[in-house]
Amino acid sequence: MPDRHHHHEPEDNAVTDTGMGGTMDLGMDEAETLERTPGGPEGTGPQAKPRSLWSDAWRDLRRNPVFIVSALVILFLVVISLWPSLITSGSPLACDLARAQEGSQAGHPFGFDGQGCDVYTRTVYGARTSVAVGVLATLGVAILGSVLGALAGFFGGVGDSVLSRITDVFFAIPVVLGGLVLLSVITSNTVWPVIGFIVLLGWPQLSRIARGSVITAKQNDYVQAARALGASNSRLIFRHIAPNAIAPVIVVATIALGTYIALEATLSYLGVGLKPPSVSWGIDISAASPYIRNAPHALLWPSGALAITVLAFIMLGDAVRDALDPKLR
Repeated sequence: MPDRHHHHEPEDNAVTDTGMGGTMDLGMDEAETLERTPGGPEGTGPQAKPRSLWSDAWRDLRRNPVFIVSALVILFLVVISLWPSLITSGSPLACDLARAQEGSQAGHPFGFDGQGCDVYTRTVYGARTSVAVGVLATLGVAILGSVLGALAGFFGGVGDSVLSRITDVFFAIPVVLGGLVLLSVITSNTVWPVIGFIVLLGWPQLSRIARGSVITAKQNDYVQAARALGASNSRLIFRHIAPNAIAPVIVVATIALGTYIALEATLSYLGVGLKPPSVSWGIDISAASPYIRNAPHALLWPSGALAITVLAFIMLGDAVRDALDPKLR
């Protein structure tokens, strides 16, 4: 009887299409390599890890020179606010009337103000007050406004209507006039009354932003699907809605931080914010104003430091907005 030869395909081979109507045998290692190979540029293959909004935003921010410059300026301000002795060895309260209104000289590059205080030292220490007020006030505004706005936007109903009317009332209050009225009756010489005032009048803006973001996010299909599957309200808020509604709040809060620093300086300039012997750019600008003709340097340096700080935070907020807003891509 003729021998019957049985031809078995090796187990470690695979068949793939050549793309021209035929097939070819591949070893398993080669077949697996084809399956793992991305089908396009980095991040676009079938096995690539999907990118999130935050990863895309961070990638764009690292390539944005505006973000890099503003972040470096803010980092420098934070460092000298925490450790001013790194760049100055003097005391902001050490003054010598014999040197009043003197210009720049060795060891005192910014000269002296009308009280004989070193302008350079006071400008450095003034950053601590401005950064502290800006950061703490922004945190308070963001937390209070986000919580109230998110709850009102998620649950709606009477609570949403009441909150909307309350925010309308606060929007009608002029900020500087409100500061003159409220802070003039407070005798405390710390930063907390100023921070409390900013939080009191600043939360409605963040509340309205958070409310609109939550209303938009909760209408998405994935939220409706999670609700249909029985997800609780807390899970919907913290797992599905908050991560997708927080971006506008971060953008507005970052820009507002610079505004709050300018507001603190304005209130201190008017005499209702921080008061001497506290060190603040607003106090120094107010004290140097009468001597602007004889000692313009005493007004120039704290004013320039304030302008650069506010501009840095506004530029940072603009860069973050451009990175987080998909419509601007």
